[in-house]
Amino acid sequence: MRYRIIGQTVPAVECELNNGESMFTQSGAMIWQTQGLTMTTNGRGGIARSLGRMFTGESIFMNNYTSTVDGAVIAFGSTVPGTVVPVDISQGELICQKGAFLCAEQTVDIKAAFTKKFSAGLFGGEGFVLQKLFGHGMAFLEVDGDMVERVLAPGEVIKVDTGNVVAFETTVNYEIETVKGITNILFGGEGLFLTKLTGPGKIILQTQNFNDFMGKIIQRIPSRG
Repeated sequence: MRYRIIGQTVPAVECELNNGESMFTQSGAMIWQTQGLTMTTNGRGGIARSLGRMFTGESIFMNNYTSTVDGAVIAFGSTVPGTVVPVDISQGELICQKGAFLCAEQTVDIKAAFTKKFSAGLFGGEGFVLQKLFGHGMAFLEVDGDMVERVLAPGEVIKVDTGNVVAFETTVNYEIETVKGITNILFGGEGLFLTKLTGPGKIILQTQNFNDFMGKIIQRIPSRG
């Protein structure tokens, strides 16, 4: 499989598949394809895996595209302005926030991943269930805005607004902590919680939190009456 990232404002990944090569994606991500591709839809991993994906913000069913010729081309598009990020899962498993997964080769697998502490998901604002990408091969993630990649040293800590975390390696410790100070909570405008990431390992962040962006738009919509 060969790929290229195309577009800038709302990018896509265009993949060229040879005969027998296959990719899977969440429902609705395919934007164009050439002849020589067949599609099948399944739960991928059974009922338990499917229900787990539902809680991560992904589709219960996954679409699978398999090439029957050499050189077939298929493109998968992001849903909001931002970045499409290729990641080689062969280099290590990734924990991703819900909605980050775009598409992957069939040799990559995806399942729900529970945070280590129940409070992290219950109060963290981004859901108790995350996604784990494992196996080997290429996967592609959606990033809102621009991508920022950092490698944390052992014991190095970074605190991030919860909605700006995209993915991190499984060696990174993930916790949710409450913003300190009642004045900060009431008037700081940054929400109640921060994500605390502790190294070692690679992390991927995004410069935009699309949920916050949509909230600002909704606030400016005139109300009737």
